[in-house]
Amino acid sequence: MTKLSVNINKIATLRNSRGGDLPNVVQFAKDVQRFGAEGVTIHPRPDERHIRYQDAYDLKPEVYTEYNIEGNPIPKFIDMVLAIKPTQVTLVPDSVDAITSNAGWDTIKHKDFLVEVIKEFKANGIRTSIFVDPDVAQIEGAKETGTDRIELYTEAFAHQYGLGNYDAIKPYAACAELSNTLGLGINAGHDLSLDNIKFFKENISGLLEVSIGHALISESLYLGVENVIQMYLQKLK
Repeated sequence: MTKLSVNINKIATLRNSRGGDLPNVVQFAKDVQRFGAEGVTIHPRPDERHIRYQDAYDLKPEVYTEYNIEGNPIPKFIDMVLAIKPTQVTLVPDSVDAITSNAGWDTIKHKDFLVEVIKEFKANGIRTSIFVDPDVAQIEGAKETGTDRIELYTEAFAHQYGLGNYDAIKPYAACAELSNTLGLGINAGHDLSLDNIKFFKENISGLLEVSIGHALISESLYLGVENVIQMYLQKLK
């Protein structure tokens, strides 16, 4: 069964919009785990417009499932991850002004940098994952960095699937097949939803984990958080 990690950035965005502590991100993380989620994901950015660096520390003692911290490995981020030692760190090459993640790593161009960062995280017992586009050359490059896993960037799939183009899964399936051959674990995330998650799961061999935030929180506004988490878990079986 593929694990469901809930990205709680949107809860922090809602909290920050009023300047208080409602909704409380730590309590929300505790609740989604109680409802069956098998992981909690956060993606702090330098401007702290949603998840704050302090949130990352506050969540550590409360996440008893898998704790996944995503982000661009700038020095401040690296120091935070090494201090917290989450289950997994997912490296994402987002720029400072990016609204959301919009591209995977060029694992060939940035190989030396990624090797150095990944080596440090792994030496501290932290599982590593690299955010990548569905390109077999980038998967091969990821293998050379020493990463444990790759996370397939699924926005293109989700967009095309919504248009009825089911062939959009093909490059992802090819990357999954190669990753399995190379011994790389496979995660996925970005714009996966209740509409497309079952199809994606059925076509991606060896899918270990999906990280879902925006769609899950949006769906929960209508259907309820506990109900939506159970619906994802059923589709991921």
